[in-house]
Amino acid sequence: MAPDIKAISPMQEDASHAFARHATGLPYEALPPEAVEMTKQVVMDTLGVTLAATSLSPEAKIVAKYVKDLGGKRESTLLGFGGKGPAPWAVFSNGGIAHMADYDDTDGRHGHCGITTVPVAFAVGEKLGGISGRDLIAAIAIAIDIQVRLNRAIPDLEWPMTEGWFSSQLLGYFSGTAVAGRLLGLSEAQMISAFGIAFNQACGSREMASGVSTHLRGMQGGFSGQSSVLSAMLAQRGLIGSENSIEGRYGLYKTYVRVKPNRDALIDNLGVDFPMLKVHGYKAWPACQFTHSPIQSVQNLRQRYGIRPQDVQEAVIIGGSMHTQLLSEPVESKRTPQTSADGKYSIPFTVAIALAKDNVTLKSYTPVGLKDEEVLAMARRVRYQPLPEEKKTSHIPIVEIHTTEGQVYSEQAMYPLGRAQNPLSQKQLEDKFLDCVSFSAKKIPQANIERVVELIRRLEEVKDATEVIRLLA
Repeated sequence: MAPDIKAISPMQEDASHAFARHATGLPYEALPPEAVEMTKQVVMDTLGVTLAATSLSPEAKIVAKYVKDLGGKRESTLLGFGGKGPAPWAVFSNGGIAHMADYDDTDGRHGHCGITTVPVAFAVGEKLGGISGRDLIAAIAIAIDIQVRLNRAIPDLEWPMTEGWFSSQLLGYFSGTAVAGRLLGLSEAQMISAFGIAFNQACGSREMASGVSTHLRGMQGGFSGQSSVLSAMLAQRGLIGSENSIEGRYGLYKTYVRVKPNRDALIDNLGVDFPMLKVHGYKAWPACQFTHSPIQSVQNLRQRYGIRPQDVQEAVIIGGSMHTQLLSEPVESKRTPQTSADGKYSIPFTVAIALAKDNVTLKSYTPVGLKDEEVLAMARRVRYQPLPEEKKTSHIPIVEIHTTEGQVYSEQAMYPLGRAQNPLSQKQLEDKFLDCVSFSAKKIPQANIERVVELIRRLEEVKDATEVIRLLA
């Protein structure tokens, strides 16, 4: 039976009202400089990983072609494939493709903010005929702040596993709507309605990634983004949505999360503190974030002790969280993934890549990479060892490497590269972007790519941020 969570008191304003004021009223000038810089990085990172997926993920072509075949107003660009479509459908394509490479940013707690905000911002910006870099940054930064707050207000770290939701898509209906509504110039009342309209469409069940692989796991930002634009445009035209979409009797937390939110984490110091600055990170490797600590552990051990692939007799992944076990078992199928998505959600296979090749790259999960005999042979030497809860001291797994000479080395990488506590440098982010763009289905001239990097570096000075999209198209 679901816990009895009371609706908000009649005297207590729903968080959606505070978020509406935040999204419509906070000026660009109120953003901390760190938030501005982080937002520019999110823009670059999201555009890059979207373009990479256009050739690396077969399903990307299916989605983009469907949107092209629909026709309609030529408002917003379909990244990687060229052509334009109505803004909501362009977001469906771009947002849906943005997570397919599983290389996008993370809020450190199962959430991805770039895929739910950046495609919306550029699609709406193009629909409007252009938008300043400052306006784009403000809309995205505020929306990410909302998504991070919604996520961190949930007391139970494992709630996506226990209740069965993907937080990026579910919470992305609110962050995406904040972006669209901000850029469309909604009033506070209209934004409250827009949140209510979006919530009425909210979904994101983990069933999309359960059992047999589906293509839906990567499409979260497409579904939430399309609905976000639709919700904001309907609210702009006068459609009225529910007023208590977050904390109401049948709101977000009551219906989907089933735990009472930490209200301080939700709205305390809104517009003053930006929790995203403490938790936001970027992926150094194109795989599920729960593979990253094992990758980092392997790299640390290889570098520290000079371990070569031929020295490895066995590698053991010990303990960790529910996610560690989910990505490690059943071990036989995890050792031999058949699709890119399966490989990215396999700790044994991904650890084998790190052991055999030292680094994990976009090419590691291509059809050629999945059949690499050196990696597959190494994967047969990787196993998972669960720990009873009473013996766990951390949700981070330990990696043990047993050598052919009888030595045992262990490592527990608490903060892998890319996390907020161990951030990628600006150069590393730009190098990642350049690598990703090289995989674009529609090749982009080098001069255009260099110009995009330069524009994003000084995005707050750019008069029309949609020039970035024109260069990439």
